[in-house]
Amino acid sequence: MSIKVYLKKKKDNPPPLRNRTSRPGGGRASHTHTCHSENQSDLLILRSQFFSFFNLAHAQFILKMAAVQGGMVDEKEEVDIKTEPQSDGLMNTNATDGRQLSPSPSSSSSAGSSKSAAGAPEDQQTLLAVLQFLRKNKLTESVEILRREAGLPEDALDTKGADCSAPSSGGTAGGVDGLDAGSLLSRVAVSSSAGTPAPTKAVADDQPDVSVVLSAYSQQGDPALYKVYYSDLKKFIESVLDCHRAELSQVFYPLFVHMYLELVYNNHESEAKAFFEKFSGDQECYYEDDLRVLSSLTKKEHMRGNETLLDFRTSKFVLRISRDSYQLLKRHLQERQNNQIWNIIQEHLYIDIFDGMPRSKSQIDAMSGSLAGEAKREANKAKVYYGLLKEPEIEVPLDDEDEEAENEEGKPKKKKPKKDSMGSKSKKQDPNAPLQNRIPLPELKDSDKLDKIMYMKESTKRIRLGRENLPSICFYTFLNAYQGLTAVDFTDDSSLIAGGFADSTVRVWSVTPKKLRKVKSAADLNLIDKESDDVLERIMDEKTASESKILYGHSGPVYGISFSPDRNYLLSCSEDGTVRLWSLLTFTCLVGYKGHNYPVWDTQFSPYGYYFVSGGHDRVARLWATDHYQPLRIFAGHLADVTCTRFHPNSNYVVTGSSDRTIRLWDVLTGNCVRIFTGHKGPIHTLAFSPNGKFLASGATDGRVLLWDIGHGLMVSELKGHTDTVYALRFSRDGELLASGSMDNTVRLWDAAKAFDDLETDDFTAATGHIHLQDNSQELLLGTYMSKSTPVVHLHFTRRNLLLAAGSYAA
Repeated sequence: MSIKVYLKKKKDNPPPLRNRTSRPGGGRASHTHTCHSENQSDLLILRSQFFSFFNLAHAQFILKMAAVQGGMVDEKEEVDIKTEPQSDGLMNTNATDGRQLSPSPSSSSSAGSSKSAAGAPEDQQTLLAVLQFLRKNKLTESVEILRREAGLPEDALDTKGADCSAPSSGGTAGGVDGLDAGSLLSRVAVSSSAGTPAPTKAVADDQPDVSVVLSAYSQQGDPALYKVYYSDLKKFIESVLDCHRAELSQVFYPLFVHMYLELVYNNHESEAKAFFEKFSGDQECYYEDDLRVLSSLTKKEHMRGNETLLDFRTSKFVLRISRDSYQLLKRHLQERQNNQIWNIIQEHLYIDIFDGMPRSKSQIDAMSGSLAGEAKREANKAKVYYGLLKEPEIEVPLDDEDEEAENEEGKPKKKKPKKDSMGSKSKKQDPNAPLQNRIPLPELKDSDKLDKIMYMKESTKRIRLGRENLPSICFYTFLNAYQGLTAVDFTDDSSLIAGGFADSTVRVWSVTPKKLRKVKSAADLNLIDKESDDVLERIMDEKTASESKILYGHSGPVYGISFSPDRNYLLSCSEDGTVRLWSLLTFTCLVGYKGHNYPVWDTQFSPYGYYFVSGGHDRVARLWATDHYQPLRIFAGHLADVTCTRFHPNSNYVVTGSSDRTIRLWDVLTGNCVRIFTGHKGPIHTLAFSPNGKFLASGATDGRVLLWDIGHGLMVSELKGHTDTVYALRFSRDGELLASGSMDNTVRLWDAAKAFDDLETDDFTAATGHIHLQDNSQELLLGTYMSKSTPVVHLHFTRRNLLLAAGSYAA
């Protein structure tokens, strides 16, 4: 393998572009809850739930447990019981069971007047039916506990039981004796969606017929009417004023998904197929991937363990709608008594209502596209300390050549003001910065201070970039990389480059003439004079010098790598679920961090070292410290893979991008999510903070680059131009330019300073929670640099603002 270097200054004319598939993604495997019972005492745990016994999930759970006690059902049979928040018409959240049907507009007033367990006749029938079933399976202790909690007299069960033993007027047994556990449990099965139950048939007074009482829970609305309901709502929305149409059209996609899933769950396969074929074409183009997965769910058996279904069921789809538009929708559903759609809205949607003018179609499209809709406005109101930490006071000595140049020119103060200004700028306390000791950071070693001095010296020679002064680009092309290049990283001083490969290896190269050397053996180190000035050179073994080193240890493709700020360590993450820490002095693996259960897609060191973050297929990001085997924080909230991670420049925050098309900013100190950004139409693959820590850039498979204001939690610009996945982003050292690299074999330069300077502060106070985006991508695009056939995997600005790019040649 060899690395070929290209120096580019101006645009060239390459052959046609070639596409390349992006890194694999997906959701984690779903988990089901299995209920086991060893003895009757297990049922005692449920006594605190009997007060709200008529929640169907509780009844189903008790019947299931009772059947297990009686030996009629396999103990390992799985029961899916979970609690989901419900909301009323004003979107007030209430903690009720997900299976309980939400009140319709016509019945919401009467929903709050529910009696106790033994109050209503139908409730009493249900209770007595369950009591008889428990007694039939000889669970007398549980029967007594349930009876006392419900406030029933001791002879109530005997009286009703005598009535049940007689045949009903229809000539069939009305009690539970005539039912086996399998048939009884099959009647209790209920779908996760909320439909309108059909009326139950009449039974004899005070006759607790289990099959009749519980059959209503498994019945849904007429499947033939689903298309009518949806068509009626569609016709209504298309007839409203233009200012409301765009906002109300947001309900089409979540309603379509949940109505289709209801039909599939209740075994209405033909109706579900017809419903999908008729309305799937009406959905927005950025939901194509989700609809493709949804179309494969044609049978109830397909829904078990499906990741997409799990996402839809466990998260509420967030819609941001003006109050006037919401009132129109609510009034229409009440007048038509469309309970089927209203129940879905209440159970599976969260409507974030705001006061003010309705949003336009372009404003809505800019923020839409994620797996769970837009972010709630409350999610982005927390205080974020995005400022930079105060730099330590370090005196920067002048170089000999600088002093000579000053003496020759006769202007000894020519360079001093520039150096002093750089020093004073770094020493100022940013009012938006966190406290210096908000999180514990490692103390600077002598070697770190020397590196800081070198950095400041390099900064004085940095070229200031701008619209009229674009950077040169040095492209590192990996030739003959048959191992499959998957990740690249440069050290901060641009002296080393590392690559991760699909053959599970990590390879490190020296970019400078200085070769890579290992530390001498312990026996040889004892012979070294530790007081000598060049002790750091003497400890290195010249016999091991080479231009590159190969690190072996992973058992799967390496998807992410990151150098430590001091260049002594290297992190790598792999499909094998581990993150490994490598020493660049011995070129051996020091630690293998095992916390992820699935492939780890990305990892990155903190700007101050010591801490690092990782994200993977298990949908969580983890914060680690190099001297801890276990993670310090677990950032959970994404609905799909965490595909990329990045530390904020002040190291107090971590940002993660996901396949659920959202970006989340996490507080390292508390572990809380303080920002949620939506707007991408595909999985996010790269993130980059501006040097001042105020802005964030993101790139995804939709080919768009989005810019975000972290302090206000808003999107501020949209950069269009790439035709394939944006895989690399990097701000210049002065923050004036933004470079983006893509799988379309191009590097593009954008005027970041102009994009941020054009913002108006009045826009940030808008009641809608975002600003109107200008379509000025062509104005902000400064240059496009095309490679022959090399997708751009990584970008890096040197300390003097030379742009380095890297990728593997695709023949």
